[in-house]
Amino acid sequence: MNEKGREQPQNWIKGDESGADMLKRVWRVRPFLLPPPLHRVPLRVGNVLELVGPSPSAKTQILIQTAITCILPKNWNGIHYGGFDHLVLFIDLDSRFDINRFSQLLIYRIIEPYGESSRDYDKALYDLCMARFLYVRCSDSFQFLQTLKTLSRRLDKEKEVHGVSVHLLMIDSIGAFHWMDRASTFLSLKENSRKKLFLQSVSEAVVQDIKKLLQVHPMLVIATKSVIFWNKYSTASVEVKGSFMKNNWEERSSRNVTRNNQHFQYREYMPSVWQSFVTHRIHIRSSDDHSVTSKCQNSSFYLLEWLLPRLSFSDKIVVKDAGVFVDS
Repeated sequence: MNEKGREQPQNWIKGDESGADMLKRVWRVRPFLLPPPLHRVPLRVGNVLELVGPSPSAKTQILIQTAITCILPKNWNGIHYGGFDHLVLFIDLDSRFDINRFSQLLIYRIIEPYGESSRDYDKALYDLCMARFLYVRCSDSFQFLQTLKTLSRRLDKEKEVHGVSVHLLMIDSIGAFHWMDRASTFLSLKENSRKKLFLQSVSEAVVQDIKKLLQVHPMLVIATKSVIFWNKYSTASVEVKGSFMKNNWEERSSRNVTRNNQHFQYREYMPSVWQSFVTHRIHIRSSDDHSVTSKCQNSSFYLLEWLLPRLSFSDKIVVKDAGVFVDS
């Protein structure tokens, strides 16, 4: 063994990272728990969590509540908030994000330690959290791909400004442009025009760009996806966004159908490259049990079930003015 080879183990034992660097490295690898109702399975940066459900099913509400936990500090002026103290990047693909709802829930979380009777909130903390929430809206797949390709530089600048990195990448909703891109495959384009977008190529580009981004900026990815659910024993039609679709699907589509214990199904429409990219999946649908609605007149109830990994139980969640809660 040469002199250089003998020095390598000594350099490795000696180390050259500070305690802060070590904590950051361990934080990236060590799993963590998201707040309810996403608390059942520990997640790591680099994981891709997909929230699957019809519209509406509180998917965006869950994103907002999780984002607020991420941007809140762990402690502020002696008050424990239990936040992650990081930035959040929210990519809005269906243009349904409600900033007023986000502000309302953030204020509620800020005043929560002081009790329900408190009306005043810490405006400095509010401004800090709002600045940590990075919002981007895209109107088509071209803008989405362009955004992904330029995100790395923007995230570097945001880290310099705020002193903390982005911890969550949220995409609402990943299938928003699917049908437009699908329709484009049947339309003829003029000569010398932009290359035709095919479903597979778009999804491959999205997945590859997100993978490259995660290599430089380790984050947890949470994406919502709107789908159509129906009871497999029912033959009634369901209206979604102005179009009717019968529930007795053709036999050839059965391989694209996901089932759960409640005999409900949904047809998977995203290309396989995206499906294989997803590491965790949650299924959300409206609850058929309305026995408790009389207690909360202004609340909506849903069933939340982990499909990947498969858990043997479901959570009943309730959406109130104060946020999304697990109904015990």
